[in-house]
Amino acid sequence: MSETIAAISTAPGEGGIGIVRISGPASLGIMKKLMSGCPEEVEPRHAYWGRVVEDSNNSEAEIIDEAVFLYMQGPASYTGEDMLEIQGHGSNVSLKAILRAVLGSGEDDVRMAEPGEFTKLAFLNGKMDLSQAEAVIDIIQARSDMSLGIAESQREGRLSRTVKDIRSELLDLLAEMAVDIDYPEADLYDDTAETEKIVSSHINRLRWISSEVEDLLDTASIGRIAREGVRAVIVGKPNAGKSSLMNALLGEGRVIVTDVPGTTRDTVEETASIGGIPIVLVDTAGLRDTDDKVEKIGIERTVQAIASSDIVILVFDGSKELDEEDDRVLKYMENFSSDNFIAVINKEDLGTTVTEQMVSTRLPEASVIKTSLVGRGAAEAAKNIRDKINTILELSSVDVREMTIVNNERHVKMLRSAERNLDEAIDMLQSGEPMEVAELSVHYAYNALGKIIGEEVGEEVLDTVFSRFCLGK
Repeated sequence: MSETIAAISTAPGEGGIGIVRISGPASLGIMKKLMSGCPEEVEPRHAYWGRVVEDSNNSEAEIIDEAVFLYMQGPASYTGEDMLEIQGHGSNVSLKAILRAVLGSGEDDVRMAEPGEFTKLAFLNGKMDLSQAEAVIDIIQARSDMSLGIAESQREGRLSRTVKDIRSELLDLLAEMAVDIDYPEADLYDDTAETEKIVSSHINRLRWISSEVEDLLDTASIGRIAREGVRAVIVGKPNAGKSSLMNALLGEGRVIVTDVPGTTRDTVEETASIGGIPIVLVDTAGLRDTDDKVEKIGIERTVQAIASSDIVILVFDGSKELDEEDDRVLKYMENFSSDNFIAVINKEDLGTTVTEQMVSTRLPEASVIKTSLVGRGAAEAAKNIRDKINTILELSSVDVREMTIVNNERHVKMLRSAERNLDEAIDMLQSGEPMEVAELSVHYAYNALGKIIGEEVGEEVLDTVFSRFCLGK
């Protein structure tokens, strides 16, 4: 007989409603034991209101809470097993008391659920494949409209269907290759020209399938942005307006702003959602020469932040001539392609000395914005920069609910493995290697894709995937 598991499913803290979730064969028995006045015949998927008590057969039993009981009969449930949700008040004390009553109900084999065990049961019982199960935690952890849209699309099975279609093509090809390997005596290909024709056909199909895998991998950069956010580093000499710009983009006074150079002595990171896309803004210490040990460390971190960024926002004090510190920044930035640079010429209200041409001459691909980061100018500059980021990264045209996007590192690893094995099979066939050797690489590719949706995976992989989940999910 299988076990019954239980856990609090709502987040810690106070709330209007809190849920204790139970899954397993003892679910209905627990409802009848803990619900005062529970009907003899419980209708699945029907909400019942009642008092939660430790023993419904004891008229003097202490009332724990008032709650809604919702029983779901397997397989028509999230886990595919019988389930019960007790929806009480959102008090930690109340929910823990309900959970203790569930665990102490006297029903056989009732225990605390492990992290992610409800979703793991859903996977094991065929309610969803592994990529859909992983999308559940992505929905829970979504930080933007973009990441939520991708996760919802995957939970609905968009990635699963694409992977299954590719595997189906590979399976057909493997079947054809098996015929070529197992029945050479059938004289199907008894001349060199016919053999070359068959091998060429296999190569062309492998190239086509490999291109489909490559198309999925090409979406991984969008997936990474949705998962981690666009990293936008703000660079410039001290007191040029970097912190003011960051505050404008965040819409709040997160960073200290003064007229004293060197206020920012370390990188400061904050996350904002710009047009539904998560943006990790990094305010930096600049790139000037200094004898201050602490500031030197901040400058080293600035260099590291630039190297790992998706967008670089350069801020210049437009009211003053470009000086040695500006030149140092420009010289350093000339080491990179400037097509993901946004140059902000600040302090336009004080008169403009720095021109767009001065910046464009040094950084020809950079987008240039002239503004004043005070009053309404700050909000306008923030909007212009948001628009530039969308344009540079070509994110405004991305419809995450209509595209199959890969946003999971495990999936990327398996796709790369599949692509590598497909390319190896092509090379083998082109160089005249035996069909058996090439067929083995194709089979490896087929298995790698299967691991994305949960086929060909061991318990260790499952434990790793579901350990990311919270209790109760």
